Order: sequence, then structure tokens, then C-alpha cells
Amino acid sequence: MTAPIPCPYLVGKIERRLVADLSITDPIPLHDKLSNVGFRRSHNLIYTPVCHECSACLAVRNVVDEFQPSNSQRRILRLNQNLIVNETPAQATTERFELFSIYQETRHTDGDMATMDYHDFQALIEETPVVTSLIDFYHEDGSLIGGCLVDVMEDGLSAVYSYFHPKYKKNSLGSYIILWLIERAKEQSLPYLYLGFWVAGSQKMAYKDKFQPLEYYSSNGWQKFNKGELV
Repeated sequence: MTAPIPCPYLVGKIERRLVADLSITDPIPLHDKLSNVGFRRSHNLIYTPVCHECSACLAVRNVVDEFQPSNSQRRILRLNQNLIVNETPAQATTERFELFSIYQETRHTDGDMATMDYHDFQALIEETPVVTSLIDFYHEDGSLIGGCLVDVMEDGLSAVYSYFHPKYKKNSLGSYIILWLIERAKEQSLPYLYLGFWVAGSQKMAYKDKFQPLEYYSSNGWQKFNKGELV
């Protein structure tokens, strides 16, 4: 159990996490088992919030085969249809770090990641005991404009962290990356795309409920996500 710290999502709240170390056991079965009960991976650790008097964080996953893009999501797909996508084993490069830094400087200036140097970024990308890919998104001119760190699980893909160039705001790259991952999971006959935590009351996490159908994890297992019942 971690010590209490200020919640990164909700002002005035305190966060605690239950953490397991994946590096001291057979990591892949443990990672998949804990992911299937709402945990998330970071480096060699996997965790879930266990906050006193707050249960706003819900692990959510998209049901791939039932997903139908909305009109606005179809527009995003059309806008980005000429992007070049490359999937490789997770490895840090200067090009990727520079894009990551630009993203942090413009989107998350108050977050811990805004102060990360290259070695911190390298640890984020490469310290993984499971099968992990890095998806690069290139503009037609050859410039790197987006990236996503993705874990491969037995029953799905898990979007660990994504970043993109704010210059391409009209492309809605954050949403496009999720749409691309849904299609990628479908191609691999994987039923779920794990999207981390949806947090009631957090604008940072609000975008996730646009990728219906979703399921959320509770003490009763995975349940159909209905925002109206959860807010």
C-alpha cells in the first residue's frame, strides 16, 4: 500500500494505491490476471486505487466487436486516413522523447511527467516485464506526430500511455489513437481495449466515455458502463 498523496485527478482528494511488483514473479499471467480485476501497469509495477471515502476511479474497457464509431469519430478517421502508422517493440529514441516533451509542456504542465528527462522517458517506455509495443503515428511529410505505449494481453490490448503533437489539434489525435487501437484489437481477434481509469468529475478522463460500449470493473466484476448511473 502506498502512502497517501494528493489525487492527480480530483482537487482536494487523497489517493492511495495497492501495488504489486511484476518483476518478482512470472509477470505475464499475473499482469493479465490483475488487469482483469481493474489494475493498471506502470514500469514494473501494477496498481489500483484504494482510496478512503472515494471510489471515483473506475477501470474501463471498450468492447471491440460491438463498437460502432459515431459520426464525429468517422470524421476523425477520415482526417487521419493518410497518417503512416508503425508498430515496433517498445524502445525510447530522441525523436520520441522530443515529441513526448512537447506534449507534456503544452498539455500537462502541472503534472509529474512534465519534468521527466530522457532517462525517465526511457524507463517509462522500456521498463516492462510483459509484451509491450510502441505505436508511432507519422504525418505524410515524415514527421512523428503521435505515439502510444501498448501492452498486449491474452484478451485485449491495454493503452498504457499516449502522447501527440498539439500542433495537430484539428486531427483529434488522442481520439484517433484509440480508434486505431480498437481496429487493431479487432484485427487480432482480441475482445477488449483496456483504457485505464475513467474518473467521475475529472475532465482529463472524460473522453473515455465516448468509446461505447464500455465496461467498468466493480466488486461484481465487469459491468455495462452507463455514465448516467455513475455520475
